[in-house]
Amino acid sequence: MWALLVLIGASAVSAHSQDLSFEGQKVFRVTPQNGEQVDIISSLARDMQVDFWQPDSVTLVRPNMQVDFRVEDNKSFEVEDLLKESGMEYSVMIDNLQSALDAQFDSKVRTTGHSYEKYNNWETIAAWTADVAAQNPDLVSRSVIGKTYEGRPLYLLKVGKHGSNKKAIFIDCGFHAREWISPAFCQWFVKEAVETYGTDSVTTKLLNSLDFYVLPVVNVDGYVYTWTNNRMWRKTRSKNDNSSCIGTDPNRNFNAGWCTLGASKNPCDSTYCGSAPESEKETKALADFIREHLSTIKAYLTIHSYSQLLLFPYSYTYNLPSNYNELNSIAQAASTQLASLYNTKYTYGPGATTIYPAAGGSDDWAYDQGIKYSFTFELRDTGRYGFALPESQIKPTCKETLLAVKYIANYVLEHLY
Repeated sequence: MWALLVLIGASAVSAHSQDLSFEGQKVFRVTPQNGEQVDIISSLARDMQVDFWQPDSVTLVRPNMQVDFRVEDNKSFEVEDLLKESGMEYSVMIDNLQSALDAQFDSKVRTTGHSYEKYNNWETIAAWTADVAAQNPDLVSRSVIGKTYEGRPLYLLKVGKHGSNKKAIFIDCGFHAREWISPAFCQWFVKEAVETYGTDSVTTKLLNSLDFYVLPVVNVDGYVYTWTNNRMWRKTRSKNDNSSCIGTDPNRNFNAGWCTLGASKNPCDSTYCGSAPESEKETKALADFIREHLSTIKAYLTIHSYSQLLLFPYSYTYNLPSNYNELNSIAQAASTQLASLYNTKYTYGPGATTIYPAAGGSDDWAYDQGIKYSFTFELRDTGRYGFALPESQIKPTCKETLLAVKYIANYVLEHLY
């Protein structure tokens, strides 16, 4: 064990490469069996600059937990040797990340404009928000709820048949920049709303009775950066005082057990909680909007990836929410609906116990504001592709997720409080 740690220490790297190319980089999956093996992973994290995919921080690694992490190409063989020497169970999930990222764009749709079955860059999504509102004035309107750190507008779509005193459901996507399947779902949701209104009875009932606020991309600056500079970027792009490290994890930046469990005070960490709750312009804009509409917003759904989970509060504490039984039964039924299409299996439950503790999340915050139907989706897959989910999976992922979302929306409509 000691020799192993010395060996890891000898190979420390100075800085994380922010190159566009991920050529030769590998994604490993390990399952540490005991505290000693957890320590080995911690040493790897410290000395090899590995990027944790699942869980999203080394501090959350526990015995018998499945751990996915990305390793720079010049370190991958060394890491593999260390894992072999440690006797730890491991597999290589992605052998060459650049090849996997290139293969993401496998959609048969290769139009230059917007498509619901491919990953769209921010300029294309922004133009689409204007188009979909202009083409469907009876169902969709667009507003700007704030600006990002770099000055980009945060476009919000209000989807629903015009009416007074309607209750609403808030759906957001794109909190973490590299989770590209997430914004794809928000676009798909709007597509299905406008295309099936009047023909699908459930959609028609929901849009007649409720409004849906859809924020297609929360972390716009980060999303842009994943297209232009670093596909694996996660955080916002704000500057941090007294640090050269950029960005805050927007889903650790809410005033819900802020910066306690599962969040970092180090600006260089991927789970950095920010200098204060709502320090990020993006999270502040989202929170302000929800606070202003608390009397009407009855459910909050936030879409992430990956790992096929349907989570509800709490993540910042192991305490259960007061309506735990109700939320658990909704999550169970919604997961069953989702699986009915392609047999995609989801795990459901409170965040802290179902995956890992994480403070400062938007779902816990929304719940604590009084929105008692608050859920986080972690979309496909379970790690075969991870953040490199191919475009050919956008349609099936969105179709199955929509079944779960419609189930939750219908439940909320029938149990308005």
